[in-house]
Amino acid sequence: MQNEFKIERLDNQNCEAIIGLILPIQQIEFNVDIDLAAQPDLLDIETNYDGTGGAFWGAKLNGELIGTIALIAQSEHHSGAIRKMFVKKEFRGKELGVAQALFKTLLDYCRDNNLNGVYLGTKDILQAACRFYERNGFKQVAMENLPVYFPRMAVDNVFYGLDLKSV
Repeated sequence: MQNEFKIERLDNQNCEAIIGLILPIQQIEFNVDIDLAAQPDLLDIETNYDGTGGAFWGAKLNGELIGTIALIAQSEHHSGAIRKMFVKKEFRGKELGVAQALFKTLLDYCRDNNLNGVYLGTKDILQAACRFYERNGFKQVAMENLPVYFPRMAVDNVFYGLDLKSV
């Protein structure tokens, strides 16, 4: 089928495509005040994600990167931080299921690697993202109740956690 996308692990060879997907969504579509300098992890996927025991995945359709999700593993705490979940506007929604497939890939990886929980930060203006996380079992967590090891981004103001033993 022409509209079938595939999910694959991404590495440093994909940095340019990843940046080309994420920055316009952040800056133009959602007017989030963040630039590449505030996200140096995007310039070295292998160190910042794979190097933690996590991973960075992309959804591709006909060779085009249409979505991403990443995990920073905190193996010593049996948990991880979800990062960089973005899907191009024209590929969002239940019809294609890109976000859900990316999310399932990450959760399967967590289970296979004995991670029992994941946390994430986002912005309250990203209402569709917040609804997506809530539909997938995430519970909102007050910033002061986040684990001390959770790597927070300065722009995030809403936080979620998911106990993988309960889903």
